[in-house]
Amino acid sequence: MPRTSPPWETKRENLTKTEDRTNPKFGHIPSERPVEEYIKYGVINLDKPAGPTSHEVAAWTKKILKLAVIGHGGTLDPQVTGVLPVTLEESTKIVQALLYTGKEYMCVMKLHGDAEENQVCHVLAEFEDLIYQRPPLRSSVKRQIRTRRIYYNEFIEMDGRNVLFKVGCEGGTYIRKLCYDVGEILGVGAHMQELRRTRAGPFTENSSTHVNLHDIAYYFGEYQTKKDPAILRKFIQPMETALELIPKIAVRDSAVDALCHGASLTAPGVVKVDSQIQKDTIVAVMTLKGEVVTLSKAVEPTEQILDLEHGIIATSERVLMPRGTYPKVWKIGKENDQK
Repeated sequence: MPRTSPPWETKRENLTKTEDRTNPKFGHIPSERPVEEYIKYGVINLDKPAGPTSHEVAAWTKKILKLAVIGHGGTLDPQVTGVLPVTLEESTKIVQALLYTGKEYMCVMKLHGDAEENQVCHVLAEFEDLIYQRPPLRSSVKRQIRTRRIYYNEFIEMDGRNVLFKVGCEGGTYIRKLCYDVGEILGVGAHMQELRRTRAGPFTENSSTHVNLHDIAYYFGEYQTKKDPAILRKFIQPMETALELIPKIAVRDSAVDALCHGASLTAPGVVKVDSQIQKDTIVAVMTLKGEVVTLSKAVEPTEQILDLEHGIIATSERVLMPRGTYPKVWKIGKENDQK
């Protein structure tokens, strides 16, 4: 059976439905937002250290940057290190989107008895694709059986009873429970010895913008002294970066404000659409400048979106852009299409 590809391996083509231009008077290219907005709609690819909780790390970042609201994408246990996306102020609204973009971990599993390398490789492979998990006792969610997809369990090396492997999985997968279950199948028992998250959606530990708490404190102090916006870009990215793996639909300027008021996206408003969108897929509705307007649920697949001239294309799940960013050019009406 071929394995299911993780979201970061999916290649999408951006297809043009019609031609249109965007008015430079409204909105901003995400990387060119004014400083206050750049921070307000920013995310940080933070390297969480061992020891503090994810909440504590986020709270320290909040204090350093002197912000009112902050969030993070995917809780890590205190002793677990690695990629922790931190969302700043308004960008906290996109945290849920990271659940759809997968995670990757490097894990050291400690076996409680002796096992052959080929046995370990075989059992790890058995846990690829869809698995059932009940969250462990030490978890913050209800302990009921649920399904999660393992994209790959890649055996790397084995030293005695220590097994190093890489796992790509859906958000919400418990690697601690995965190790326990592998040990049960091997018949020797096992537990998670060490864990590091190397990817959370589009954020990786190898990115040039992957920073630690000391970097944040240094860069922000330097920015406060020099007032150079380029310094902020060394550790803060536009929130649209977090949506890199989410399929996208680009719309006309004239459709934007209606969407900001919670309207559904209709066919006349669509300019471009990504390939491989299926019905009920979560999509990011974007302006032609690359700003995210809403997270929406697709009502039609890509092929239908390209063909339809009227009707609803996607329904809004979360509005991310403030009303009034683009001018109001729509009329109130049950069947009104964005034009």
